[in-house]
Amino acid sequence: MKEPMRQRPPARRIFKGFAVLAMLGAFGFGALLGSFWLEHRTAVTLQTPTGPFAVGRALYDWSDDETQDTLAPVPGTKRELLVWIWYPSAAGQSAAIDDYLPAPMRAAVERARGPLISKFLTRDLSKIHSHSTRNSDVSAQQRSYPVVIMRAGASAEVWNYSTFAEDLASHGYVVVGFDAPYRTNVVVFPDGRVMRRAPENNPELCAGQAQAQQARCVNKVLTAWTVDIAFVLDRLERLNTSDASGKFKGRLDMARVGVFGHSFGGATAAQFCHDDSRCKAGIDVDGQLFGSVIQAGLHQPFMFLLSDHGRESDPESLQIMANIQSIYDRLPAGGRLRIEIHGANHFLFSDDGALLKSPIVLRTLRALGVVGIDGRRQLAVTAYCVRSFFDAYLKGTSVSRLNISSPLYPEIQVLD
Repeated sequence: MKEPMRQRPPARRIFKGFAVLAMLGAFGFGALLGSFWLEHRTAVTLQTPTGPFAVGRALYDWSDDETQDTLAPVPGTKRELLVWIWYPSAAGQSAAIDDYLPAPMRAAVERARGPLISKFLTRDLSKIHSHSTRNSDVSAQQRSYPVVIMRAGASAEVWNYSTFAEDLASHGYVVVGFDAPYRTNVVVFPDGRVMRRAPENNPELCAGQAQAQQARCVNKVLTAWTVDIAFVLDRLERLNTSDASGKFKGRLDMARVGVFGHSFGGATAAQFCHDDSRCKAGIDVDGQLFGSVIQAGLHQPFMFLLSDHGRESDPESLQIMANIQSIYDRLPAGGRLRIEIHGANHFLFSDDGALLKSPIVLRTLRALGVVGIDGRRQLAVTAYCVRSFFDAYLKGTSVSRLNISSPLYPEIQVLD
């Protein structure tokens, strides 16, 4: 008679099972890190601007000796901004393309990010390629060009929105963005000074406080952001009348100024358009509203361009949408749009959407429901919406809430 087959002790089977799972986990983690590393080292080019103009880019260090920076940690510090200007360029096909981010700035940004983020979780900044030429002449095809102020989200640097800036400039806009010390994550000035954001200037940290305290916290930051825009417009007016280099003298149409921004930059655009009549049209790209604009409303043409919020039903999200709806309802019918991009993610409205290309990472994010459409596709749809709105209200091109929809961009959902 055969001896019964011996059963392995349960403890040994459990241990072996855990060992197999650990090996699989280690393999999967290693594969993920490998994917991140390859993604980090792979060269990538931003989307080609869709307009007829070549694009130039110029940088300025603008300071205001008469005004204190209210968000600076040291009292008495004067306001200073690093200003980026993208514009229709006269450069020919053979003109050399400037670095996406100048080398001294790259080094400072990578140090600030730390080795994990700068080596694994983000692109090698030296391998990102844009389409702008450095300090080329402004195109002579038009006497002057409308101006669009572009504001980044929260602590993001404005160069991380180069896709939008270059596309608008290629369609005949002068796009002006800026990085502000103590609010922007990292600002590197031409003389090598590196300024970091002060933690207390992060509007996201205002959440969770009592309502009155939260309002004071956010409004302090919001006021500084809107005043920054006013200062930049003042300097642009000066540049338009007395640019020593002659590049921008008489080339800026300061009667046609638009303002748009992403996230907190979008909230800033709305508040600034409420505060300053120089804003002739504005766009909030997926930004929660703050400030007096919620109660007072707007009079200029304005568009709310939203990511996909279809799954959100918590009280905070519903209140955010209610505030947007409230302003939208009070806008003139001929000067308002509210659009949702189906499948869009809040965090891919910057160049990050163009840089995220790893199939493993994308499949993982889609499986988790984090992203619904490809990041480059999201940027293309957004650029079309932003350009169409400003064409309508800064250039006078005919567009309406009914015909901004396009068969080329079925993701656009015009909301009532």
